[in-house]
Amino acid sequence: MLALHCHAGQKYTGASRLITFPDNQSEPGIETDPARHDLYDGRSAATDLARDGFAVLAHDTFSWGSRRFSLDTPPEVYNAAAAVHESTIAKAAGLIGTSFAGMVAHDDLAALSVLESLPEVDASRLGCFGFSGGGGRALMLAALSPKIRSYAITAMMTTFSSLLPAYLDAHSWLLQTPGLWKVADWPELTTHSSAEQFLIQFASRDPLFPEQGMRDADKLLNSLHDTGSYTGSFWPVEHRFSADMQRQVFDFFYKTLGNEITL
Repeated sequence: MLALHCHAGQKYTGASRLITFPDNQSEPGIETDPARHDLYDGRSAATDLARDGFAVLAHDTFSWGSRRFSLDTPPEVYNAAAAVHESTIAKAAGLIGTSFAGMVAHDDLAALSVLESLPEVDASRLGCFGFSGGGGRALMLAALSPKIRSYAITAMMTTFSSLLPAYLDAHSWLLQTPGLWKVADWPELTTHSSAEQFLIQFASRDPLFPEQGMRDADKLLNSLHDTGSYTGSFWPVEHRFSADMQRQVFDFFYKTLGNEITL
């Protein structure tokens, strides 16, 4: 399983917000990162899934954590600067023929290659999951790689039209890849994946997405996929990946990918 960390507006750390470290071995900056407490109910999703019997890789993607631009900047300074310079990075990426999301996808594809090469991993049963920006990354990874058999997205699904105009600025360049809408609407990208099953969790009180946009996306997804391949669930929460939502994702993966695991 590839565990994809969220955006959270905090880039000094990345994958560490999904991991429980041994005592006194936490990554620098994780103590000041509020994401785990505020967005994940204080849970370490990657570690918890590993305890369920899965081989899990959680990596820092482009511009987060170990892939940040300055390794000697204090967390609070780096996070403030990163909030400003993401647009600059996106502009620079466009000039050289790629995109911010493309750079992130490059790292995610590389991490998937590392994961499947590990001797403990069954390369025929690969999956990924993510919350918020990590959910968007999960969708893009599933669309780009036929190796993903199952995936889960949390609090990151709507129609593009529902974001215009009021919600567009609430989202990062991870969602706003130039020209993407010419290829497919956000829910339609699921048809580019060869995954057998996928789960999408909607946070119905999410201030980053209009509820009607989420309902429209769910309706479109049901029309695009055969019964049983797509599972959608609505949760009466704001933008978060609660402990109960995490449990649903883990149970989903145990059903779709881990039925041969003996715990």
